[in-house]
Amino acid sequence: MLETLIKYAPLLLQGVLLTLELVAASAIGGFILGVLLALAFYSPRWGVRRFVEMYVWFFRGTPLLVQLFLIYYGLAQFDWLKQSFLWRGFLDNPYWCAILALSLNTAAYVAEILRGAIRTVPAGEIDAGKSLGMSRHLRMRRIILPTALRLSVPGLSNEAIILVKASALASTVTLMELTGVIKTLIARTYQPLEYYFLAAFLYVVINSLIVRGFKLIERRWPHRYA
Repeated sequence: MLETLIKYAPLLLQGVLLTLELVAASAIGGFILGVLLALAFYSPRWGVRRFVEMYVWFFRGTPLLVQLFLIYYGLAQFDWLKQSFLWRGFLDNPYWCAILALSLNTAAYVAEILRGAIRTVPAGEIDAGKSLGMSRHLRMRRIILPTALRLSVPGLSNEAIILVKASALASTVTLMELTGVIKTLIARTYQPLEYYFLAAFLYVVINSLIVRGFKLIERRWPHRYA
């Protein structure tokens, strides 16, 4: 086991790095889109609110694997899409399809986390903003959203951990991230138990570092309502 581990260490490192790339890109994309969706929940326009509700309903109600297959395999059924600029180098690439699927899925959960956090913002702060003559958009930007982001840190931490584990599904569309590399090594060495334990250990290490990072954020971002 040790000899083969040393032999395939570069391949394992590539898998870990690709996993981190997928997680980082999807987390950033999902967070930005999730914030926009959370704000859209409180839009005065009924159509916008309805669209966000349907978006969250779909992505929270369907398996991520199905969403990934819909993007990677399903979009290829549309000839007009294959002839557009979005296809070559983006939607025909499993790397970007995986990031897109993970980002869209993550955004739905981030939006719900922030939506719940916005509801828990103390009414006194909002009333204080109104008394100062702040507009609705200014109150959201200066008071409500910053407080909601602080309150949502634990939920976002859990979502980041889920995203790391969900990134393993990228191996189903031929990406050689950590799980894909482990499957390849098992096929070469016929040592499934050892390599699956190794994969579990590496995922635990990654998630432990993420938890540590979020705890540092919580410590450096004091909760004024504690």
